Amino acid sequence: MIDSQTPLPGTPMQDLDTPCLVIDLDALDRNMDVIADYYRDRPSKLRGHSKNHKTPAIALRQIRRGGTIGGVCAAKVAEAEVMVHGGVPSVFITSEVVGDLKISRLCSLAGQAEVMVACDSPDNARALSREAAAQGVDLGVVIEVETGLKRCGVQEITQGVALAHEIASLPGVSFRGIMSHQVISAMPDREDRVTEGNRVIKGVIDLKDAIVDSGLPVEIVSTGETWSYDVAGEIPGVTEIQGGSYLLMETHYDYMTEFSYAAKVLTTVISTPRPGIAIGDAGTRAVSTLRGMPEVDGRPGVTVEAMDGDHAVFKLSDGATLNVGDRLLLIPSQQDAMVSRWDRFVGLRDGKVEAVWDIQARGCHN
Repeated sequence: MIDSQTPLPGTPMQDLDTPCLVIDLDALDRNMDVIADYYRDRPSKLRGHSKNHKTPAIALRQIRRGGTIGGVCAAKVAEAEVMVHGGVPSVFITSEVVGDLKISRLCSLAGQAEVMVACDSPDNARALSREAAAQGVDLGVVIEVETGLKRCGVQEITQGVALAHEIASLPGVSFRGIMSHQVISAMPDREDRVTEGNRVIKGVIDLKDAIVDSGLPVEIVSTGETWSYDVAGEIPGVTEIQGGSYLLMETHYDYMTEFSYAAKVLTTVISTPRPGIAIGDAGTRAVSTLRGMPEVDGRPGVTVEAMDGDHAVFKLSDGATLNVGDRLLLIPSQQDAMVSRWDRFVGLRDGKVEAVWDIQARGCHN
């Protein structure tokens, strides 16, 4: 757990204790504006995924900026609890929820805000119904469709249609629609992304059409991710896009140049033990290496060669030099896992602290 002293507004970045998780607030707002501008006049809207930042203050800032559905996604019940208690009016848990305790917590939330949850089996739907009816709440249920991720989701259209009718017949729950996840490796060419996005989302639209043809309305079609925000948003029938990574950004999406790197880890050089090598005070406890080593921001010739729990080994080339006490900003390869390691974001504008936000959903694994 990273928990350094909370800095005061106005503190210069060079005076921050390190390692420190910082957000460039100008970059954050620009990223929000890209989404707000794109979705302003479209019938589909973003439902930002809060697992990326885990912070109600950021979720509400995102909603106020525009282009969203007025709510967020969450990966876990615990994350959803933090969002609802933080004032977010609508939360969609995009993972199946099983077990009496979790379902009880889920239904309790449905009495406090609009809450929806993914489902892919009749048994789970009936368990959700029993608890929702017992608590006297209305829980929204959204069928997950498997579109190639090889994880959760109904496999066939007939299975999805039958499950929709099962949910619609149950007390305490409302059939709201369908959803899917899809993850791709780097695909810089937009034409390729359009082709792939339409291919994987076609199965979702096909199921939506089949359910409508069977006599049930489908209010929500929730799909897409950062890589397909501008693809899914063009597909007729899609109502919500579950983008998350665009907000803070990560090197995995470096080809999406309309977005800026917002969240970075500030580290200090603590040793230069031999030529061409420097050591920083941020390791894997501070920066995720889930998709590879972080990149060094704005320092040509400086790369991260290795990391242990508490240190980074920087390799210097092409005449680059570092001295003890120098500050570097690290851009993570993946944000979700990194953010969960920290207690707070330190928001910077013009090189000074403007805001400090507690990451209230950090470590929410259940």
